Amino acid sequence: MEVNKDPGPIDSHVLYDQDNHVSSAIWNGQERGVLRCHEHTSMLDQWKLMPIQIKLVEKAGFGYLRLLPPMSLDNALIAALVERWRRETNTFHLTVGEMTITLEDVALLLGLAIDGEPVIGPISTPSSVCEKLLGRVPDDLNGGMVKLTWLKEFFSECPEDAPPEEIERCTRAYLLYLVGSTIFSTTTGNKVPVMYLSLFEDFDKAGKFAWGAGALAFLYRALGNASLKSQSTISGCLTLVQCWSYSRLNVGQPKFNQEADINCFPYVLKWKGKTGTRTKCNVLSYRKALDSLNPCDVHWLPYKDMDYSIIPEDVKSSLILRASRTMLLCFDKAERHLPDRCLRQFGMHQTIPKDIERWERKSRIVDHGIDLIGKMDLAVKQWSERWHTIAEGGDIVDEDRYMQWYQKITRKFIGRVTSSLESQYQRAVTAMREIASIADLVSTEGLDSYNAELLNGVKNIVHKCLTEQIDETPKEKTMKKGSRNHRQNIEECE
Repeated sequence: MEVNKDPGPIDSHVLYDQDNHVSSAIWNGQERGVLRCHEHTSMLDQWKLMPIQIKLVEKAGFGYLRLLPPMSLDNALIAALVERWRRETNTFHLTVGEMTITLEDVALLLGLAIDGEPVIGPISTPSSVCEKLLGRVPDDLNGGMVKLTWLKEFFSECPEDAPPEEIERCTRAYLLYLVGSTIFSTTTGNKVPVMYLSLFEDFDKAGKFAWGAGALAFLYRALGNASLKSQSTISGCLTLVQCWSYSRLNVGQPKFNQEADINCFPYVLKWKGKTGTRTKCNVLSYRKALDSLNPCDVHWLPYKDMDYSIIPEDVKSSLILRASRTMLLCFDKAERHLPDRCLRQFGMHQTIPKDIERWERKSRIVDHGIDLIGKMDLAVKQWSERWHTIAEGGDIVDEDRYMQWYQKITRKFIGRVTSSLESQYQRAVTAMREIASIADLVSTEGLDSYNAELLNGVKNIVHKCLTEQIDETPKEKTMKKGSRNHRQNIEECE
């Protein structure tokens, strides 16, 4: 990497939104530090499900997602990956080429269906949906969203002698909590839109939705939003992002105390629990690792040694859709699945992908009582043609041409090569941002006055230091110090 060399893109017809991307701000010295990551898998095991409820959850298509292990998120790793995510292509732009999270990753890591009906439906009044499907309505149903804590408080323990109607209500509440904690987690941190609840009215019909495709549409949108320089939070299934990285990149992986079990399904269980340790790194360390990533650091085919006999037949039969160039849907979110840009992830040679039309993601206001399918008919049509748009690979010559082409259209690296002083300054600022981010997430609620005062003191000190550090760069500090020394020399001469 040459010092201060323009990182690209040289040809901006692909990455046309570079000015709004976080990498532009970083290149100009505006560090944002770690992203605030919202996911709540740690509370899932506090739900007490009866065997009959588990059967209903499996029928609805979430038997494997229910097994999602609580995982300590590496916020710095996720933030560094987001710096390389491009919403123009829905891929990570790495030094080795483009890579992405595909339908195959969702199917094998999470065990969710990637074929079926699109995750979309009519939008009803939130209060009426809650009354009909849960039997009660929360007091603070604001913005069509319900608090996860409310769902847990009233539905997490269904009485063993409960009538069938109550069992179904508690199970629907669990499913809403499950998706709101994982695949459809929001930046609010503790709420989930009620609109998903309507899809759980009939458990058999719920099982016919392509939940994996919906989860990926939601995640693509979340990654795209978080990649903008104006954003500081990220939502969606971050366990999927982290385990995708663990599986494919030799960056930030935990070191296992014992051999990891590769013959498990879903594959995310390989990373279950605290069976290993990882070296804690900050965003700058991960950024440097990704900026210098080599082909030998990439596991293009992480599932090739997996025992395919343990994969359910319905999942196995739909894996060809991993290479489908199609549209993914999740209610008002439509996102393009472009596997032809990442063919090496399927064991194929990479060709120069088709041009993609510029498109603007419109923020659709979800009005109650409307049929979204009619408003998104084009996206629904593209999804219906998914089996007819399977991408094919090329030969080794095509791959050489691809890399020459890729070097012109990509952002080659994110961070500048800095001096030792500037590097120390950036590390200090990044560390303080991370401390500030963690401190801001901690609530004083439930603390006694002494500990609440201590917490507020920490927050004030860190934010004050951040303000002082950001106001003065190392160069400015050096210049001020030089100016003071110069004045002192003049005074001594006088």
